[in-house]
Order: sequence, then C-alpha cells, then structure tokens
Amino acid sequence: MTVRRDFQEPPRSRPDLVIGREELFTSAREQLGRGGSVLLHGPAGIGKSTALRALAADYGGAARTVLRCSATESESHLPFLALADLFGLVLEDVSGALPGAQRTALESALTGRGESTLQRDGLALRLAVLSALRALAAKGPVLVVADDLQWLDAASAELLGFAARRLGDTPVQMLCAVRTEGQEYDRHLPASPPDTLAVRLGPLNRTQVSALLDHRGYTPLPRSTVRDIHRTSGGNPLFALELGRALAESPARPRPGEPLPVPTSLRALVLSRLEMLSDEARRTLLVASAGARPTLALLHAAGREQAEAETAQAAALGLLATDPEAPALRFAHPLISAALYAEAPAQERRAVHAALSTAASDPIERARHLALATTGTDPDVAARLAEAGALARDRGAPSVAASLGLLSARHTPADSTPGPDERRLQAAEDAITAGEADLARDIARDVLTRASVPAERVRAWMVVIEAAGQALGEVDAVFPQVLADAGDDPRLLAQVYYQLAWRGLVVEGDFAEARQEAAHAAELAARGGDRRTELMALSFQASTETLMGHPDAPATVKRALKEPQDPYVACHHNGAGSARFRWLIMSDQLPEARATITALLREVRRRGMVESEVHFLRFLADTELRSGHCGRALDLARESLRLARDSGIGEGASAMLASLAEASAGDVDRALALAREAADHAEVDGDQMYLSRALAALGYAQLVAGDPAATVRSLRRVRELEQGLGINDPGRGRWHGDLAEALVRIGEPGEAQDVIDTTRAHALRLGRQSVLAVLDRAEALVRAARGEHEAAAARLTSVQDRLGRLGYGLEEARAAFALARLRAQVAGFPRTGARPLPGPASYDEAARLFRRCRALPWLRQVDAAATAGPAAVEPPAAAPAVALDALAGLAAMERQVASLVMEGATNREIAARLFISVKTVEATLTRVYRKLGIRSRVDIVRLAAGRRTT
Repeated sequence: MTVRRDFQEPPRSRPDLVIGREELFTSAREQLGRGGSVLLHGPAGIGKSTALRALAADYGGAARTVLRCSATESESHLPFLALADLFGLVLEDVSGALPGAQRTALESALTGRGESTLQRDGLALRLAVLSALRALAAKGPVLVVADDLQWLDAASAELLGFAARRLGDTPVQMLCAVRTEGQEYDRHLPASPPDTLAVRLGPLNRTQVSALLDHRGYTPLPRSTVRDIHRTSGGNPLFALELGRALAESPARPRPGEPLPVPTSLRALVLSRLEMLSDEARRTLLVASAGARPTLALLHAAGREQAEAETAQAAALGLLATDPEAPALRFAHPLISAALYAEAPAQERRAVHAALSTAASDPIERARHLALATTGTDPDVAARLAEAGALARDRGAPSVAASLGLLSARHTPADSTPGPDERRLQAAEDAITAGEADLARDIARDVLTRASVPAERVRAWMVVIEAAGQALGEVDAVFPQVLADAGDDPRLLAQVYYQLAWRGLVVEGDFAEARQEAAHAAELAARGGDRRTELMALSFQASTETLMGHPDAPATVKRALKEPQDPYVACHHNGAGSARFRWLIMSDQLPEARATITALLREVRRRGMVESEVHFLRFLADTELRSGHCGRALDLARESLRLARDSGIGEGASAMLASLAEASAGDVDRALALAREAADHAEVDGDQMYLSRALAALGYAQLVAGDPAATVRSLRRVRELEQGLGINDPGRGRWHGDLAEALVRIGEPGEAQDVIDTTRAHALRLGRQSVLAVLDRAEALVRAARGEHEAAAARLTSVQDRLGRLGYGLEEARAAFALARLRAQVAGFPRTGARPLPGPASYDEAARLFRRCRALPWLRQVDAAATAGPAAVEPPAAAPAVALDALAGLAAMERQVASLVMEGATNREIAARLFISVKTVEATLTRVYRKLGIRSRVDIVRLAAGRRTT
C-alpha cells in the first residue's frame, strides 16, 4: 500500500528538476536502484523538495509501502509528530505483529493517549519502530520519504535513527532532504541507514538558470537580464524564478548599471536580519551594495568613518561573508545586496552614488556612479560616460561599454553632437561584441522608430541583421528596407552588400552568389573609403573561395591581409586572420594553423569579443582533433559549447564540433545527441551550409557507434547538400572517407569506389594530401572487400606512414586499426585461399596510436576486436541483391527512402532520419512507385523479400 501526505507536485514544475541536475539525479537513481538510501542536502530554495518528489515518484512504484513525512519549523517542538505522519495510517496493519509492550508504546506515541515519552518508554518505542518497519518490509519493499529533516522533532529523529542503523538487509530505503548552508549534512546522517548516499544540490550556472526561466515562460527577458538574474540569485533556482517572475510582470526594465528590482517575497526572506543592525551600519552596507568591488578603504573614502565596526556587526549577523585573505567585502549572498539596494529610497541611493563618484579610484566606476547620481540630461556627464565606455572597450569589456553607452545616451541632450541615438547605436555595437544580441537588437529597433538620417538607419539595420546570427532568414524582410535607406551612397551600400553576401550563403545556400556579393561589397567599400567593410568583404570572399575550391582563394587571402589593416577585422572570426586560418588548415599546414588560431583566440579574449571567442575555441578544437590531440580537442570543444550556450551565439556550430570531439575522445551517445542538436539548429535557422556540417558529424558518430547503415544515410544527404551548395573542396568537411568506409561495410563497394574517385579528382586538383591519404585508406577497404588482400594491406601500410608524416594522428591510428583488422580477417578465414599477410597479426600498434591520441571510443573498439579474436572478424557482407538490382535505377534520395521503407520506417520516421519534410518523403515515394512499377509501400517490402530469397 502507499500512504501519501500532501506531496502532489504541480504538473508544470516537474521538468524543472532535470535542469542542471542530470548527473546528480543519475547517481541518486543508481543508489536507489541498488536498494540504497539517499540524503539530498543544500541551502533553502535550491530545489531539494522538487528533487525529492521526483525521485519518490520514480521509485515509489517499486515499493509496496511508501511512508511520508514533511516537517515544518513551527511544529518541530511537538514530539512524535513526524512519527505520526509516517505510521499513523499503517498502524492497524502492523500492530498485530508487535509484542504487547511495543504496540502499547507506539499507539500511545502516535495517538497522544497515555502521555508516552522517550524517557519512560524509550526502549519499547525504539524497538516498536524497528519492528513496524520489519513487519511492513516482510510484505514487500518499503520507501521512507522525509522532507525538511532539519525541522524533524527530536523524538522522531531519534527513533528513526535507531531503526535505520539496525535494518541491515531489510528492504527498507530512506529518501530524505535536509536544508544545509555548508557541508554539515553529516549531523543528519544518523537518522538514515549506514549506506546512505549524500547528494548536495548546488547552484545552477547561467545557462541552466536561462533554461529554467524559459521553461517557466519568462522568455522575453534579454540575455543581459538573465545574466543579472543569475548573479543576483547566486544560481538559486527559487530566487531566480522569483526575480524572473517580477521582471516579466514589471512594465519597466531596470536602468543600465542599476541592480535588479527585488520582489517583496524575497526581500522579506533575506532582509529579516537587517532589523538588528544600527541605522549607521545599514547605511554603510548600502554603500557597499552600490559599489562594484567594495573595500574598507572605499567605504572610508565615501564618508563611512566607522566602517570596520559596522561591517563587523553585519558579518556577525551573517549578512557579510568573512574572508581575511580577500580585501573586498562580500555579501553572504548576492540577493542580500540587491534587496538592500532595492529597499532604499531613490534619494538615498543617489546620495550613495554621489559619494562613490568621487571615492572610487577607477574612472569607469566613477563615471557610472556619477550617472546614477544625476537626474535629467547633462552633456558633461554624458561625455564622461562616453569616455568611460571607450576605456572599457579598450580594456576588453564590451558589455560594460554597452551599459555605459546607454547611460551616456540617457544623459545626452537631444540637440547634442553626437546625439543620444548615435550613442545608443555605439552601445548596441558593443553589445553585439559582448555576445548580448538581444540587447543590441532591442536598442537598434528603438533607434529605428525615430531615426531619419540614412547613415544612422543603415547602422541600426546592420545591428538587427548581426543580431540574427545564423538565422538570417528571420530578417529577410529587412534587406529591401536597408537598401532603400542606403540610397546610392557606396559607403552605406557596401555594408548592405556584405550582409547580402552572408544571406546568399546561409539562406540561399549559393556559394557563387555569396562570392559575387562579397566582391561587390569590397569594391563599393573601397570607393567609399570604408577600409573596415572592405577588409571584411575580402575576408568573406576568401573564405568562400576556399570552401568552393576556387583557384583565386590564395590571392584573395593575400588581398585581405594587405596593409593598412584594421585591428578589429584582423581578429574578428569573419576577418582576414580567420580566412587565413581556414586556408592553412585545409592545406594541411596544421602547426601554422594552430599558431594562427591560438594568437587570434588570445587577442579576442583580451578584447572581450565573445562571439569570436566561441568560434576560435571551436577552430582550435578542430585543429587539435585533426592533429590527433583528441583529449585536448574535447576540452576545447566543450568550453566552446558552454560559452555558446551561455551567450546564445554559435550554438549549432559548437554542438557540431563538440559532437566530433565526443565521438573521438568522449561519449558516443552524447556525440549522436549533439550532432542531432546541431542539425536541428541549422534546420530552424534555414542554414544549409551548417546542416551539411552537422550531418557529417552525425555520420561520423554513427560510424564510431557501429551503425554503418545510418552513417550511409546521413552522409549521402551531406553529399547531396554540398553538391547543391557548390562546395567542391573535400578538405572542408572530410566526410568522404567515412562514407566510403560505411558503404563497404554495408556491402556497397561499387558506390564506395565512385565516392572515392569523384572526391580524389577534387583533392588532386587542390593538393589536399591528407584527404588523398584517407581516400586511399577507404580504397584499401574496397580492395579487401573484393578479395585483393595483399594490395589492400600494402596500401594501408603506405597510408599509415603518410598520415603520420602529415601530422594527422587520429587518421594514422585508424589506418593501423584497419590494417590489423584486415590481417585478423585473413587469418580467421583461411578458406578464402588468401596467403597470410606480412606483419604482426595483432592490434598492439593501433591500440598504441589510439592511446596516444586519447581516442577512447576507438580504443574500446580495438580492445573489443582484440578480445574477440580472429574468429569474430567477419568478411564484409555482400551487397544485397535488392540494392544492386531493383533499386539501382533510383536516384540517391529515392534509394534512401525505399531502403527505410524496407526496414519498416513510417513516413514521419523517414523524414526525421533524413532531415527532410514528410511531404518530401511522400513525393519521393510516388516517384519510387512509378519507377519500380508498383503501387504501395507493401509492394516495396514484398519486392525486397522476393529479391532476397532468389
């Protein structure tokens, strides 16, 4: 039976529990699955009760009896209350199994009759609780669920602890939660069985807070606001949700530089101890809450003469955290500072900022306080803020520069030069650099409601387009408007055509059009004297030509690198340095590519260019992956993905590279999930270029996972996409060898050879030596499938040596693995008449090379093959007759759809697996029926079955 108190969770909040808690929940579930007990602990509002309810729901069904209690502070003085919650409704079920004295003591404690006490009936009560649990467990497993252990009455806690320590192998599990501020959970462990796993729930990171707010429907909040919510809440989900709710319901957003408004519900929670402070100590804390990095010296300079004594008083009350090593004062929780500031009257806050505007030593901080102390417009204040913004920009703090720019605009008179909108646009551009695209977009849209000067309007439209990122299709309607605003001004038109070049690539998927628009933008910029836009356009043209395999690519790269250079363009992820990196890495110059991208990454970090940092981390990870430094690549790819998710920039591209790194050095299941996530991003954005990259990553992960049929489906789609896009350089995606290998594995050596021959022609023309070596490795597998074992072995030996000299460590290891498998195959099937191949028939060399690369998924494959022995290595399967005959006349997409129908897939499943629409599946099937002379899906299956049995 199951006994419940009021533990029904609101349906809407259930998914919250998995946000940021995946690993903790996995360990807790594993512990419960083993029959153990779990103690959840953490500070107030961290999500313990939510987690407790979720785990109880998951494992309550496996227990015959669920006993529940939830203590409260107001009832903690009442003896045996928790015991009554736990056993009150099952007393009749167990009383018959208890000895008389134990039954009397337990009934007296639960009902309040007889005035039972621990002092008088201690032993009988202890034994009664233990016997009751054993009696319930004799009928089936028991789960005890106890929330808020810190408020458990002392008598109940003592009795539960006595029984828990003596249950032994009795099938009784405990699932408890307790509020703790530090690690002092151990004092609550005596109330749990000895094998209890303590799981601490910590704060959420910014990405997780953003996901939580999105789940609760607070989606209109800008990322900059989410960042402030995370900082103010300290990652506490309850605090974050309350702040998010208050902001979502508020008609006005907080002004730049000001802390978030704190709702009354949270003020009461964190400020109750302020009532014990003196008025002077409270004013000192208010000054500290307004300062960016308050110290005792700053408080003295701001006029707080008794700062030492007053901060000591606050620390004694737990409002300030004490750290003798740190010069800066730190509030015990960021919410205390925010609530204290929000509680203060506006006049008092301005007075504090006025004091800090002269006390602060940093010019940026002084300017910020001066702005917050000033009401109305003031040209001098606006100018100081603009100067501070420029200083922040130079220091590599574009987010601070954006905030100061907005403050400057607010204090700039309407008739000033520069005007308030010009300063707003500078703030928007700083926000773009800082990765705060939504803030930038909002600023630009606001300016467009007023601006009439063409230059300002085009500048604002550029921000709107930049803020769209890869989702340029969402701002398609902007281009006619911005062209009209640009008129015939070559300087303005150059900016528009540069963005049209990106549109041609991302939205239209047309490299030729993109190259043409970029060249036109560079020409217009040169006529208009706009060197920055000219360099950006040339860099884009160079990158496009490189991907196309265009012969002009090296010359265009040199043009983009000519002096005079623009420092911003030089280190931008779409600038000349990035174009040169692409050319280097695709030309197999890995050491120089690594040096180039490392220097660029260092510079964008110094400048605070978040979007470029996301992409350069990904580029460096790609370089390390090609070099065979798979562990390092995985660390960099994960860092790029974390930053991308935190900023909302480049998530699809970072997920794609993280998938490749996970498949090479981490978790293959995670690699598959990340590749599908990247493909979803590209589909939503309408980005055909990155869709092909994502599907290539998916195909590689599927190959590592041992699913060559799925690999073929994914990479055939990539081939079609890249043919349509006009991408001819096989050094870009490097998926061609994987497709050929997978085709051999499913018995399609003819198609594999066709892929190799077509790709080799482009690789020879462009001099892509590593691609040629990988194609030779794949061709060796084709030869082996045809029985040409000696020729295949010789080719693989040569390929391994070539890849090693080129510095492609992982590909070198894969060649060694293929050679070892071939030798084992020949040794395991002497009936083929093949002579034993020269060289050691072991996997030691492949294992050594994969171990050097830290390519753990590949190493596991080597271990499995070596353990299985030669007998487990089977020759490649022959091509099924249906693929060689009935489907031979179909186009590639038609073959894929027909093959999936043979596997029993529905139209919706086929659409999902091939990343096409259901309507496309239906149209393709209509063509298949017509070409095969059949009428339905059933006929395809029958045809396949008939062919296979002939």
